[in-house]
Formats: sequence, structure tokens, C-alpha cells
Amino acid sequence: MKIRANGIDIEVEDTGGEGRPVVLLIMGLGMQLIAWPQPLIDGLVEAGYRVVRLDNRDIGLSQRFDALGRPNLLWLGMKYRMGFTVTSPYSLSDMAADALGVLDALHIRKAHVVGVSMGGMIAQRVALAGGDRVLSLTSIMSSSGARGLPQASPSVTRALLSRPAGTDRAALVDHTVKLFTLIGSPAFPTPPGELRERIAAAMARSYNPAGFLRQLAAIMADSARARQLAQLRCPTLVVHGKADPLVPFANGEDTARRIAGAKLVAVEGMGHDLPPGVVQRLLAELLPFVREVAA
Repeated sequence: MKIRANGIDIEVEDTGGEGRPVVLLIMGLGMQLIAWPQPLIDGLVEAGYRVVRLDNRDIGLSQRFDALGRPNLLWLGMKYRMGFTVTSPYSLSDMAADALGVLDALHIRKAHVVGVSMGGMIAQRVALAGGDRVLSLTSIMSSSGARGLPQASPSVTRALLSRPAGTDRAALVDHTVKLFTLIGSPAFPTPPGELRERIAAAMARSYNPAGFLRQLAAIMADSARARQLAQLRCPTLVVHGKADPLVPFANGEDTARRIAGAKLVAVEGMGHDLPPGVVQRLLAELLPFVREVAA
């Protein structure tokens, strides 16, 4: 369903019904709400939670920002690597305000906030802005954004910067399958046919590469968050794969170190995705964590 939040149109899925404690799920860079695995949603609902998912701005069925232009990624990347200030069409704080606006529109006062990758960064921003509205924070395969942390492996960087072999839908799916295979979990491989089917379904729902670039610019521009994480006092769980080639494990360690009392869970063989084996491990950590907070 489409709702008006923070002055823009946001696509939302609301599962589990009112009257339950709420878990707000925020997906990562260029990813849509349908990227959340159904077993994760089912596990949360069966445990008694109301699950709210959203398409972040500029992706999926939420409002696009094409009028803001297409960032020059090479130029922004060079400025970022040299330590200069990066400007972006909008910020991760804007995206956090969208998420809080979704809670407002649904008349939800408090929620457990869970984010993956860029969604973890947005979730950190929600916790910084939301005060006591955030019952807990769970940051999965994400980063504090601090300078000097390990970056993606060279092979992943090359794959991210490479162009598809063509512009037709099949070539775009092929290109994305190769990238997701490269960053996937070596101990929990997703069957190729299943991965292809999921990517094709996402592209059929929405495809907006310019929105991906604007979101990426927002990540690079968010230079102050690492220092601000020391302000957080909400219970925090940090989950990170030991085999993540896109956002290496040291990023999760750094995030947990910066947040007082944060619990770090390292998952052997987990890359930068949420296959069934990882979902089982995540639920095994997440459900006791949010129950303890609620108690």
C-alpha cells in the first residue's frame, strides 16, 4: 500500500496486525521491500510481532527523485577516497525521516528497528533521530561509515563498476546474478535458479538505476554518523558475516565498538545476503534479543 510519509509517497507492507509490538525492516542499497526473505517475516509474525517493511525513497514503488539528477559516481568516489566532503541529492537522515514518517502514518509510537547493509545505516540514523521511539536497533552486514574501514574486495568492486553486456532485461538479470553470486554466502549458497527468479521478479516490479546512484551518493556523504553513534543508548544487536566481501567483517566490529553495550554476532560463512541458513541464524539471535528488550 502507498502511504504519505515525510511529505513523500512510500510503498509499505504491513503484516501481522495491530496490537502487537512492531518490527520495522529497512532494506539496503537499491533493494526493494520484497528482498526481505519470507521465512524471516513469517518467523517474526509467528513469534507475535507486527512487521512493517518499506521501499526506501527512489527505489521500488516509492517516490522517485529523477528531478534531482544522476550523480557522477566516479567524481564522488574520487572525492570520497581523498577525504573531501561529498554532497548528495538527499541524505541518509532524510531516508531515516521517511522511515519515522511511516511509523507516524501508521500511528505506531515505538518499534524495534532492523536494517540490512545501507538499511543498517538508515536504522542507525533512525535510532539517532528517534530517541525513545526506537525500542532496539539491529544492524546487519552494515557499517558505521567511519573513514579507513576495509572496503569491498577488488573483484566485487570491479563487478559493481562493470556494465551489463546489453540493455535488454535478460542481460540486466545476468549481470545482477553474477554480482549477487559474488557477494553471496559461501557456506549458504542460493540455488542459481532461485536467485535468477528472485532478481527477475524484482526487476519486473521496478528498475531504477539512477535511484541506486542517488542512494549510493547518500551513503558516501554521511560522514558524521560514526562519531555520533556514541550517543546511542538503545539496546543494539550487530550481526555480520565473517565472509562478507562487500562490507568486510571489520565494519561490523567497528559499529559494535562505537555503540555502548552493543552485542556483536559473527556468522561464519555468511556473505552479503540473507539465504535460508543465515535467516535461521538471524532469527535465533533476533527473537531472544527483542523479547528481552520488551521484557
